[in-house]
Amino acid sequence: MSDKSQELRRRPLYVYDLPREILDTLQTKSFTGTEPVVENSTQELNDPPVTQEEISENPNKTKTSCSLCSASYQTVEQQRLHIKSDWHGFNLKQKLKGLKPVSESEFEKLVEDLDESISGSELSSSEEENEKDASGNVLTTLLKKQAKLSNGDDQYGHRPKKPKRGSGKPPLMWFSSPLLPSNTSLGIYRALFTETEQVGPNTIETLRLKQLSPSPAKTSQLSPSNKGVSTSTSGPKGPHIFLCMIGGGHFAGMVVSLTPKTNKKANGIEERQAIVLAHKTFHRYTTRRKQGGSQSANDSAKGAAHSAGAGIRRYNEVALEAEIRALLAEWKDMIKSSQLIFTRASGQTNRRTLFGPYDEQVLHHHDPRNRSFPFSTRRATQAELMRAFVELTRVKVSEVDEAALTAAATAAAEQQEEAKRNEAVHKANSKATLQPKLSAEDESAVFHTTQLQALIRRSKAPAVLSYLSKNALSPSFPFYPPWSQAHHHASTPLHLAASINSPAVVLGLLTKAGADPSILNGEHRPAFDLAGERGTRDAFRVARKELGEEKWNWGAAHVPTGMTKEKAEARSERERTVVEEIEVERRAAETEKLKKAEDEENQAKNASEETTRKNKKATSGRALGAVEKTGAEKREEEGRGLSVEMRARLERERRARAAEERIRRMEGGVAGGGSGR
Repeated sequence: MSDKSQELRRRPLYVYDLPREILDTLQTKSFTGTEPVVENSTQELNDPPVTQEEISENPNKTKTSCSLCSASYQTVEQQRLHIKSDWHGFNLKQKLKGLKPVSESEFEKLVEDLDESISGSELSSSEEENEKDASGNVLTTLLKKQAKLSNGDDQYGHRPKKPKRGSGKPPLMWFSSPLLPSNTSLGIYRALFTETEQVGPNTIETLRLKQLSPSPAKTSQLSPSNKGVSTSTSGPKGPHIFLCMIGGGHFAGMVVSLTPKTNKKANGIEERQAIVLAHKTFHRYTTRRKQGGSQSANDSAKGAAHSAGAGIRRYNEVALEAEIRALLAEWKDMIKSSQLIFTRASGQTNRRTLFGPYDEQVLHHHDPRNRSFPFSTRRATQAELMRAFVELTRVKVSEVDEAALTAAATAAAEQQEEAKRNEAVHKANSKATLQPKLSAEDESAVFHTTQLQALIRRSKAPAVLSYLSKNALSPSFPFYPPWSQAHHHASTPLHLAASINSPAVVLGLLTKAGADPSILNGEHRPAFDLAGERGTRDAFRVARKELGEEKWNWGAAHVPTGMTKEKAEARSERERTVVEEIEVERRAAETEKLKKAEDEENQAKNASEETTRKNKKATSGRALGAVEKTGAEKREEEGRGLSVEMRARLERERRARAAEERIRRMEGGVAGGGSGR
């Protein structure tokens, strides 16, 4: 059986052309634990575009997985591409919020209500920059929408408009065969069957009825222009399916026959090729660069923009919609006769382009043939559609240890039960450690504690004594609650008064209220040990003198020998006098220092003024040996920097003054001569 099994798995298995040995012995298989890991998935997302040639052998590749999304991948490159996807990013946000991760089908449902393009999240590194930025915009928009939903939504923050067909079911249906090893399973996509065909023995019987014999090579032709795609020159003559993708301004549509074509290579190995009956792609600039989303979505959210780019995008959206609908009308007969219709249209604008409503529309929402692609897809291109077709129609082979899967599922269930038990115990312990509800007496004690502490901190001795007497409280009233950290150091009014150094309150509590100085606080210290100043300590000694040795156990209270109030006041007065004298001396020394500094500053200022005055006097006289400037030199110096007109005006004024001076002198000389005669 080993040789037979290897022979059957020598080349990839096609859903519509399975070997007779496997088809006759096929049985349905169910998994109670983790879904099996696919060993020979068609082609990684980061591989080059596929052609219709089937790969004859599948080399062994390293398997990787994503524990967060519960997804397995065949290669490290495919796992890296998944980590960059919107699905993985959304699950990371779910984990940070303490929510359950979503499956890929659930994430697609969340994205369906967004008027954004998701094509950017599955692009290769050579795609346009605006398409790359669309992924982050989709994820951000989805998270914002989730935050705005009410508490009545489901655990994923999404409220579906209507129940979806097959929700909650795994995308693959698994089968087994006695001809294969016990740990080998065959997987076929559930989307290839109807709801009725997926139940019980109907699935295997339907699968046998779907088998098709390969057509001879002469029924189709291969041309260099279609990159290895076998394109039929006539209309559809057998079962076929319609596939289309739209997003980010890209559209690709294809009608593919389910009947394969076989050719023999030079080495005698048969290869299977798909027959493309029709294909077409469109691309228009409709996505806003570095912002993502269509122009119509932006207009609906923020109002119509008036830029040149916005106008171009609006025109291209209308043109792309017209081109797509014209193509669908042209392919109407082929689409009508298709067994299945696979579409990917993210956003309301793209779905409206395909499903209308509009006059003479071809695709309809409620068509039972409608399917979505049960796996991640990239940008809408002809090569991507062909890759999706190969992925849909190729049988998945999984080799797993069922015993290990069952053990892992059992261990996971036990861990969940243990976690639930621990959580229940933790909640019970938390409730037990909570403080009981306060009684009326406890609430009254808390109120008295607050009032007394406020009066003591303000050193209101008469008010403290009056409050104790009025409310019939003990002078050694314990502050409540006693377990509070704030009451560990100062647990009674006397302890608090001593700790804040209030001698008036200390003396009043001891002599008038009758507080016990030997009571210990939470640190096992009496109130006297908390006093930080001599005046407060003297208040304890005065109380001991006035109350007598028999009143309290003064030794246990650590209070020294008593002293009279007059002696304490005299000592306080002496200390106050000493402090005042020291303060007076300090102020006198400070004044003398300031006066000395002021005198030095005045002397320096006077010396500076004297030096300036001497220098000015020395430079005011004419220097010896200096040559006096002539009148012409003075006039030239005065005219520097002046224009010609200003110089002429200055010269006229100078001559006028000189003439006036001569006339004045002449008049003075005439007057003097007349008086002499």
